[in-house]
Amino acid sequence: MREALVAAAFELFLDRGFEQTTIDDIVSLAGVGRRSFFRYFPAKEDVVFPDHERSLAEMTEFLDSGTGEEDPVKYACAAARLVLRMYAEQPSFSVQRYRLTRKVPGLRAYELSVVWRYEHTLAAYLRGRFADRPDGPLRADVIAAAVVAAHNHALRTWLRSGGESDWVAEVDAAMAFVTSTWNDRPADSAPDGEDAADDVVVLVASRRAPLWRMVQGIESALGDTHRV
Repeated sequence: MREALVAAAFELFLDRGFEQTTIDDIVSLAGVGRRSFFRYFPAKEDVVFPDHERSLAEMTEFLDSGTGEEDPVKYACAAARLVLRMYAEQPSFSVQRYRLTRKVPGLRAYELSVVWRYEHTLAAYLRGRFADRPDGPLRADVIAAAVVAAHNHALRTWLRSGGESDWVAEVDAAMAFVTSTWNDRPADSAPDGEDAADDVVVLVASRRAPLWRMVQGIESALGDTHRV
């Protein structure tokens, strides 16, 4: 039902325009009643961003699952990667939404409120990690803003390419810039002995386990000097 409402809404938005489409139009095309619409979406704007609540919940869970031993800046960047991966899972939908949002001022304002929630979540995590520093709150807020800005730069670059560019390379470059700028830990040294490329890790996980948890398990097994 939720997916049917989103599909109907975007068909109408692209055909008629966002402002000219009413909730009655959406439910009529989807073949449901108004009550069904409001069961899933509080307002018309929410149907344009149907996946951000799930993405925000996954980011929060990821940050909460940290051991406290991981590098806080790198970990915040890893959390931001989850959001771009969410966009990349549905490239056509993400590109359509980007183009629609550029045309509708109300949607741009709504999008800014969503971005603020991600930044607030990252800042809360970083404040906890920097609690023992005199500049902890300031440092947390500034780094959270930097992570979000770098993520959005990578996201917009990918969206402007029509979803054709390498989003992994885009976000890796953006996050590397943040970590090199704000990480005050010594650079990781190369592992002794055999080349790390020879390491073999076997991961056993439930089919329902989210991808980020499996990646976290691999990184934990390899150590902090390896990022997946």
